[in-house]
Amino acid sequence: MKFLRLLILFVLAQVSAQQGGMWIPSLLKGMNEDEMKSLGMKITAEQIYSINKSSIKDGVPQFDKKCTAEVISDKGLILTNHHCGYDAIQNHSTVEHDYLADGFWAYKMEDELPNKGMIVSFVVRIEDITTKVLDSVAPIISEADKQKKIQENIATLTKTLPKETWEENVIKTFYNGNQYLLFVTETFKDIRLVGAPPSSIGKFADVTDNWVWPRHTGDFSLFRIYADKNNRPAEYSADNVPYKPKYYFPISIKGLKENDFTMILGYPGTTQEYLPSFAVEQIMNTSDPAKIEIRDITLKVQDGFMRNDKAIKIQYASKNQTIANAWKKWQGEIKGLKRSNAVGAKQKFEKQFEEKVIQEGKQMEYGNLIPEFEKNYAEIKDYALARDYFNEIVGTNSEILNIGYKLYQLEQLYITKGEQEFNDRRSALINGWGEFYDEFNPKVNQEVFKQLLTIYSKKYPKQFLPNSLENSNAENVANEVFTKSQLVSYDKVKELLTGDVKTVLEKLNNDEGYKVAKAIVDTHVKNVLPKYEEINLRNTATQRTYMKAILELFPKNRNFPDANSTLRVTYGKIKGYKPNDAVFYEPFSYLDGVVEKYIPGDYEFDAPKKLIDLYNAKDYGIYGVNGRMPLNFIATNHTTGGNSGSPALDAKGNLIGINFDRVWEGTMSDIYYSPEICRNIMVDIRYVLFIIDKFAEADNLIRELKIVASKNKK
Repeated sequence: MKFLRLLILFVLAQVSAQQGGMWIPSLLKGMNEDEMKSLGMKITAEQIYSINKSSIKDGVPQFDKKCTAEVISDKGLILTNHHCGYDAIQNHSTVEHDYLADGFWAYKMEDELPNKGMIVSFVVRIEDITTKVLDSVAPIISEADKQKKIQENIATLTKTLPKETWEENVIKTFYNGNQYLLFVTETFKDIRLVGAPPSSIGKFADVTDNWVWPRHTGDFSLFRIYADKNNRPAEYSADNVPYKPKYYFPISIKGLKENDFTMILGYPGTTQEYLPSFAVEQIMNTSDPAKIEIRDITLKVQDGFMRNDKAIKIQYASKNQTIANAWKKWQGEIKGLKRSNAVGAKQKFEKQFEEKVIQEGKQMEYGNLIPEFEKNYAEIKDYALARDYFNEIVGTNSEILNIGYKLYQLEQLYITKGEQEFNDRRSALINGWGEFYDEFNPKVNQEVFKQLLTIYSKKYPKQFLPNSLENSNAENVANEVFTKSQLVSYDKVKELLTGDVKTVLEKLNNDEGYKVAKAIVDTHVKNVLPKYEEINLRNTATQRTYMKAILELFPKNRNFPDANSTLRVTYGKIKGYKPNDAVFYEPFSYLDGVVEKYIPGDYEFDAPKKLIDLYNAKDYGIYGVNGRMPLNFIATNHTTGGNSGSPALDAKGNLIGINFDRVWEGTMSDIYYSPEICRNIMVDIRYVLFIIDKFAEADNLIRELKIVASKNKK
């Protein structure tokens, strides 16, 4: 009997370990399919990905280049996260018609709102073209020349590989340049807003609870894909009709329990699972802390203005959310890397790697890889830190410096490419900055600029700092820029860029804002970037060879490719977790938690009266269970940014939820996945249906859906 218990524990440990990874859907047959079935999956790999008939992948588009969505009706209705549709909801909002605060529901199709520039892309098929991309590359010695040849091959293949006229060829690299896949896609350009709950549901407790568990957020929104009369992609037109999908998801309201199989499909953005220990240590101790400090300052300034001015709250809502998202993620990443001893685990593998190299007699090919990493990361440290400060302050958080940076690039374009290139870029900037300045407030940015300039002067590596900042007073510089510079308004920028090239450049170089930005950018571009790129190129070559060696020497390892915004499958189980000593989190949350956190009128914790009334009456329709309304749940699926909006599926491929977040302690899964603490967070589909049906009373939408499971007990 004791032996049997030990055997069961061993089997359970083995099954538990076979989780994590972001797998290519066209390559699931074999190991992955066997693993998925061992975890409880009831469908086949062919049902997930097929090029000959409709399959699950046909119902999972990339949403607006940054998120994922799922098709849920035969009329092109799609679900994604509220935070993925946030820009669109914000753009349609005014102080008089505030869809962020009040929500939006189209009770008939003619009320659905078009969204300029929004796109949704489906994968038609996937094909391995590694040999074609690497044609004539091997004999090239210089790494820079190798990359140039690869890009030339990719450009040629993108144009010449077969596809339909309305489709696109997209070529992506996998395993750090050891494999290349072609994705044939079709992109729809007429996407209309159908429904969104108020932010008090869709973003409930968003700042405080972001990246943590338990969550109580109804993070969803609804859009519809429109196509031409041939069901093909088309620009917005009143003549367009709802898209007829190849596949749409049946929805299960049967209910969930711990250890149920779950599967996520989506477009995860970026992971770095195969970085050496030296890189992970640098991220944990240097890079992440610097970026967190910068965003902490930015968020405090923006939040102070947003809490006291409703117009600024609307104006900065999306921007503030984007900044906060990474800010909190990096904090959790540091915590998770330390708790899981990721550096130690990497060092342990590196020792095994070096032993394996000797064992296989591969010292000539792979014997110097770990020492090369150590040397390169020591050499790049200051340059990488300078780059982080520059990217965060100039590239992201200070809008006025970001404008100056783009104008610097415009001036350099004239110097290197001439007048025609200058004029083309100038027109593109002017046309593109209208929306940027709609979300720009000089009062807010002056305070952000002042505080971040102080940080840049003090924390940017001294050996690279421009002379003009060494003894400058940030408050005086900010006052000078924001009272005299033309960069502070759209009309003034357009005026600044009016005239012939000589006139524009003369005006630019006399502008107070541009002079500050140019000094910062010019010094960084000349003193930091060349050396950073030189060392980084060496790291790129070393990483590619390291990945090749891992695939060759450890073929039985679960070597999934890093995420790169391509369609992936990840699978696991619904499961609680233990984040800290004496703490255990259950895998489900309920509407009760909203009421427990509810603070009337609060910036984050307010909730609509109607939702509270439905709770008090326990009026959950067919979606509640045993007098409670399920809200969010967690599982061991390996997700990252880009998986926002991904469908969460059960063992039979039914839709049971929408992915929207990860637990704070597990955000290090972009670098090191640990099945003990890495959990993704999903909205229970029953809560989504409850909000659409009972809260919004949008029966027109409910009637579109295919709800396949039996009803729950009320």
